[in-house]
Amino acid sequence: MGQTNAQHREREPSAASYTEMDAIRAPQDLKTLSDDRLKTLAEDIRRETILSVARTGGHLGASLGVVELTVALHAVFDTPEDRLIWDVGHQAYPHKILTGRRDAMDTLRQGGGLSGFTKRTESPYDPFGAGHSSTSISAGLGMAVARDLAGSRREIVCVIGDGAMSAGMAYEAMNNAGDLNSRLIVILNDNDMSIARPTGALSKHLTRLVSSRPYMNAREAAKKLAAALPPPLRRAVGKAEEAARHALHAGTMFEDIGFYYIGPVDGHDLDTLLPVLRNVKNSRRNGPVLIHVITEKGKGYGHAETAADKMHGVTTFDVLTGNQKKSTPAAPAYTKVFANTLIDLARQDEKIIGITAAMPSGTGMDSFGQAFPDRTFDVGIAEQHAVTFAAGLACEGYKPFVAVYSTFLQRAYDQIIHDVALQNLPVRFAIDRAGLVGADGATHAGSFDIASLACLPHMVLMAPSDEAELARMVVTAAAYDDGPLAFRFPRGNGTGVAIPETPEVLEIGKGRVVYKTPANPTRSADKDRRIALLSYGTRLAECLTAAPMLEEKGYAVTVADARFAKPLDTDLIERLARDHAQILTIEEGARGGFGSLVLEHCAARDFLCDCRVRPMTLPDRFQDHDTPDRQYAEAGLTAATIVETIEKSPAI
Repeated sequence: MGQTNAQHREREPSAASYTEMDAIRAPQDLKTLSDDRLKTLAEDIRRETILSVARTGGHLGASLGVVELTVALHAVFDTPEDRLIWDVGHQAYPHKILTGRRDAMDTLRQGGGLSGFTKRTESPYDPFGAGHSSTSISAGLGMAVARDLAGSRREIVCVIGDGAMSAGMAYEAMNNAGDLNSRLIVILNDNDMSIARPTGALSKHLTRLVSSRPYMNAREAAKKLAAALPPPLRRAVGKAEEAARHALHAGTMFEDIGFYYIGPVDGHDLDTLLPVLRNVKNSRRNGPVLIHVITEKGKGYGHAETAADKMHGVTTFDVLTGNQKKSTPAAPAYTKVFANTLIDLARQDEKIIGITAAMPSGTGMDSFGQAFPDRTFDVGIAEQHAVTFAAGLACEGYKPFVAVYSTFLQRAYDQIIHDVALQNLPVRFAIDRAGLVGADGATHAGSFDIASLACLPHMVLMAPSDEAELARMVVTAAAYDDGPLAFRFPRGNGTGVAIPETPEVLEIGKGRVVYKTPANPTRSADKDRRIALLSYGTRLAECLTAAPMLEEKGYAVTVADARFAKPLDTDLIERLARDHAQILTIEEGARGGFGSLVLEHCAARDFLCDCRVRPMTLPDRFQDHDTPDRQYAEAGLTAATIVETIEKSPAI
């Protein structure tokens, strides 16, 4: 614990100490290694993965769990000609090391560096990009059909985790694959349980098959027979029965939908993995194959193996101790403020329900679940189901809060429209990670929820400017029963403002003026020099920073917090339009959102002849990963770019 950085560096293994990895420049080089040397290579890859993520942060546990599997896949298959698709991509760091990106691993998730996920533009070894789960089988089946139409013989291999298999899309793809009977290899990476236990995230569903009356009757008869045997034979029969039951309930399900099932296979035993993969490749069997591989998240790094989350997502850390380097925030995280406020409300209102789609810690539902386990539901990676499940609860008079990342809410858009908005059901959407998200990059950016939800009838949209406003909006959401409502908040910590002990319910559709340049006889009263900055969300701080900068240039500035994108505070907007030469709207979302709504309203009321309305939004492109501050500077949503936009804007 007390080691210096210098001492730490002295004890870290250096690249020169690797036995096999230094000679590997591309996956083709693995073809020259014996199976024993591949085992040594796997040890090298595991060590390099640990050292790399220690320096950059990222997704460690899942990557450590697939080291042997990654080595085996690249040793057996001919990538990139054979397509290897990783789902989600959290576990793809060993794959990156083996596919020519080892020297760039220090740039992982850094600005201008390697993506934390697979990315088509980054490498020909990444045939399909993935930041959202459960897409690999659908994409792989499309590639397999394309191969068949082209008369090619390349292999298509999809690696999907047991968590990703909880999403309906995976089963839709498997059903289609079984029907098409195209050659496709799916590897189920089950890292939720050890080999001796049932099939991880699938176990509850699959257990149905072994709880049927015929199976149970036969099993009871076998138990009675075994009871009459001597103890050694009795134990042997019990172990055989358990193994058979495991294989039966896993294999039956997949074979029923047209897959040839192989497994379970120890994913850390290359002596087993390599022959299985070679047999599958050499068989050239038509139709889809599923290889059930059991792995352990965090394998080979003791600190990850013993951590509750297996060190799934980590900041930079000390390799020797496993201690992550985390700073003490000056203000609570927005997610924490949401969770704490909802917990306080739920103590007073037993109708409040918390729902998450496999992101309890990321959305604050873990805290809510500890306080109210009977009113908290993690539905797995199934956002569509989460929304319609919430709609059903709302039908019966409950107050469901669907806590979800903005980027994942996109997956349930039809359910939001058809099952919630169309029926005007009071489902509350707590949209976390709104706006740009730093190192997770474009796949996880919350860019589109404002525009996609604002066009829906009955929907109420809110965005807090700080953590105190978020508390007020959670209270407002709980009190609102007239239809669907959504409030969005960013990743990270608040501004440090005091959170009211008893947050008040906001009036729906009403914003507020938070700053106005004091009247000054020496300042020009010309309307041409009067500017309104209308913020939706947490860019309000940048607007308040820009105000004195504009005043120094001779402008009179009004800063307003919209609070609501729908319904708009039309009285506030019309006052700003009458009294100012320009209105700048600022939001952490894509074009077509809040600014467009303001612009449409001003156009409909003929205000645009006397007042220029200029929306400032995220750029019309997908932004790469970087720090949030650099991303927002690149997007042009800072105080400096607000001033620059005003300066460059021509007069009416």
